[in-house]
Amino acid sequence: MPSVKTLGSPPPPAAPRVRRPRGLVPEIVAALDQDIRNGALKAGDKLPTEAALMERFDVSRTVVREAISRLQASGLVATRHGIGTFVMEPAQPDLNFHISPHELDTAADVIALLELRISLESEAAGLAALARTENNLAAMNEALTAFAAAIQAASDAVPSDFQFHVEVARATGNRYFAELMSYLGTMIIPRTRLRTAGDAPEGRLAYLQRVHQEHERIYQAIQLRDPDAARAAMRTHLSNSRERLRRAQAAEASLSVPH
Repeated sequence: MPSVKTLGSPPPPAAPRVRRPRGLVPEIVAALDQDIRNGALKAGDKLPTEAALMERFDVSRTVVREAISRLQASGLVATRHGIGTFVMEPAQPDLNFHISPHELDTAADVIALLELRISLESEAAGLAALARTENNLAAMNEALTAFAAAIQAASDAVPSDFQFHVEVARATGNRYFAELMSYLGTMIIPRTRLRTAGDAPEGRLAYLQRVHQEHERIYQAIQLRDPDAARAAMRTHLSNSRERLRRAQAAEASLSVPH
């Protein structure tokens, strides 16, 4: 029996689609973010449907929805229920200085803030020695007394520690120093972010007593109207905190290295 002649050549087999590992939400977020930033998707454009994104990235609907949720959280897209998800106008960068608590989660972060404080608060102490009043001294002394009482009460003494630094800033007579300290709040005290007192080799009590002594030296220099000594005492105090953190960070790093 003669063979049947087919009309035309059979279509070539479809190129196999490259399969991506499933569940890679960050990969989808990065790809769509890039589409938005390079103009492939412009402000006002509607994102492809969930089905199209599932096909493009070879992932489940759940993964696509999680990726879109993350884009929404970052402000890149917004979903209009029943209509679709649309690209938003790029947000203007926030040019205001700010430090939030989540930015101080590591020893390196706290060390960086301490370096900023060294420059600012050392100068504040020098200015305070020149401008302080008797009321300023009384407020500083009250904070020192509260710090000493907190140590004996097994407290971390954070409120009185912070208050002492605020009172030094106020004693400058320059409201911007005090406003900056108030803005930063107690998160500038390292032990609010890390267990510096509890992990100190000499123990909590000795650690806090040394901090108290450093505060007293700052106070005495300001009381004597000695700006150079006040700057040096404040610099020493904050530098000691920085170095204690650096040593703790180095010790932790050495423990994490396999032997």
